[in-house]
Amino acid sequence: MTKSITFLHAADLHLDSPFKGFSDVPEQVFHTMRESTFRAFDQLIQTAIEKEVDFVLLVGDLFDEEKQSLKAQLHLREGFIQLKEHNIDVFISYGNHDYIEGNTYPIEYPDNVHIFTDETVTAIPYVKETQTLAHIHGFSYVTRDVRGNKAQHYTIKDDTVPFNIAMLHGTLHGNHEHDPYAPFRLEDLQREPFDYWALGHIHKRSVVQKKPPIVYPGNIQGRHRKERGRKGCYYVDMNQFETTLEFIPLQQVKIVAKQFDLTAYTSVTQIKKAIINEINKHTADSRLIHLTCISNESQNETLGFQSRFTELVDIINETLLKQQNWQYIHGYDVTIIDQKKLLVDSLFMKEIKEAITTISLEDTIDDLYNHREATKQLRALEKDTIIERAIQYLTEEMSKK
Repeated sequence: MTKSITFLHAADLHLDSPFKGFSDVPEQVFHTMRESTFRAFDQLIQTAIEKEVDFVLLVGDLFDEEKQSLKAQLHLREGFIQLKEHNIDVFISYGNHDYIEGNTYPIEYPDNVHIFTDETVTAIPYVKETQTLAHIHGFSYVTRDVRGNKAQHYTIKDDTVPFNIAMLHGTLHGNHEHDPYAPFRLEDLQREPFDYWALGHIHKRSVVQKKPPIVYPGNIQGRHRKERGRKGCYYVDMNQFETTLEFIPLQQVKIVAKQFDLTAYTSVTQIKKAIINEINKHTADSRLIHLTCISNESQNETLGFQSRFTELVDIINETLLKQQNWQYIHGYDVTIIDQKKLLVDSLFMKEIKEAITTISLEDTIDDLYNHREATKQLRALEKDTIIERAIQYLTEEMSKK
C-alpha cells in the first residue's frame, strides 16, 4: 500500500512586524500593513484546513522580535487551536528573531503543536492513526547568534520510517542579503537521504533543488520595497514515488515596482491618466508601489515635471485609495534624460534597432521558452512586443549611463 503525507511549509511569519518604514502613509494603508502579517497567517491556517493537510511546518522567525508581543502569541495560539480541531499537527523551530532565551513569557500551545526546544538536532515523530509516518528533524535557536554549520548534524537514525523531513533556519552559502546564521552548503544537505528540506531565514522564495526538494518558501508577507511580489507557503504532497510542490500566495498587501516612460506625454493630465490606467490593470490585491519614471529635459522645462511630481503622486494616490483593493504609490524616482547625449548616441541606437529587427527572434529565445523551469516564469508575447520592449529597455539603460 502506498504511503503518503501532505503538509504546508512556511517560514518567517514575522507576526506583529512594526513596519517602521511606513509611518508616513495614510492611516488606512498603515493599518492594513500592520495587520497584514496576522491576516496572512490566518490565510495559512485556512489553507491548511481546506487542503486537509496532515501537518504544518513553521521554520523559524514566527515573531518579529525576541520580545514576542502578547497579541502575536495569542493570535498564533488561536490558529493552532483551529488546526487541532481538524486533526492537523504543527511543527515549530525557532530562528534568530524569535530565539528561545529572548522570549521571557512564553505561553502554552495546544498539544497538536510540537516544538524543537534547543540547539541539538533531534527528530520528532509524526504519528497518524497509530502509525509513525514521518520523522521531522530540526533544532531551535536558543540565542540569536548561531554561526555554526548545523546542517552537518542532521542524520537519519531510523530508515524504516517512510518519510524523513528536515527543518533548517539558516543561510545557503553564497547568499549575501541576510545575516549568515547557521550557514551551510548545498552538499551538506545532500549527505543524508532526506525526503524534503524545509528551509527558512531567506525571505525570497526559492526551490534550491527539486529531487529531493530543498525549498525556501520566503516570508508570508512582504515588509519593505525589496520584498516584492507574491509571498506565501508551499503545499507539499509526498508519497514513496514522487513529491509535488504548489506555491500558495498568502500576502495581504503586494509590494511591487513599476517603471514608466513618460517622455511621449505633453501634459500633466495625460501623465496622470496614463499612470492610473497602468496601475489599475492589476487590482486583485492591495499594493504598495514604487515608481521609476523616465522624463526628458524639454518635458521637465515645459511641465515643471520634477518639481511638481510629488504633488502629482499625491493627487494620483487620492484616486487609487478609493478602490476596494487600494493601490498606493509609496515612493518614486524620476530620471531626466539628457537629450543632447541621446542625439550623439542616436546613430548607435539606430544600428542597434536595425540589428534587433533583423535577427531571428525564434532561434534566439526558443530555448528559453522550451526550458522546463523558465516556462513557469514566462508568458507568451508577440514578436513585435518583445522587440519593442527590448529597444525601450536598451534606450533607458543607455540614458542612465
